[in-house]
Amino acid sequence: MKYFLIYLFFEVMVSVNMASAIGAVATFAELVLSAVIGLILLANMRITLMQNLNALMQGEISIESFQRLNLWTIVGAILLILPGFLGDIVGLLLQFSSIVTLFVSKFFHDKEENPPHHFRQGNEDEIIDVEVIDDNHRLK
Repeated sequence: MKYFLIYLFFEVMVSVNMASAIGAVATFAELVLSAVIGLILLANMRITLMQNLNALMQGEISIESFQRLNLWTIVGAILLILPGFLGDIVGLLLQFSSIVTLFVSKFFHDKEENPPHHFRQGNEDEIIDVEVIDDNHRLK
């Protein structure tokens, strides 16, 4: 609750200052434009989801990163839909995966875990596949 009030305070401060600097018509146009962009991003979420799924299948990102990137993309789109300049700035920044990765690692101290065992390289977990064939052909 405390962080929401801090965010709300900064949102009001930034919005009042920006609205007084650019005027009422430009503020209204920005609010409508950012809401339309947010709705388009949510409508096209399947494209972002497929790109992240492709990166997951190629072993470029982990499952946790896949979930985190998709979550922050949705949160960014919702922030673009909501009115306010600070929310629009944060929502726009959350659309870029490199900024999300930097944000999460810096503020949440999230360290990237080792990749799953099927993405590891090297001789750590060598598995030898063996098929046993019985030469005895008689039935009992």
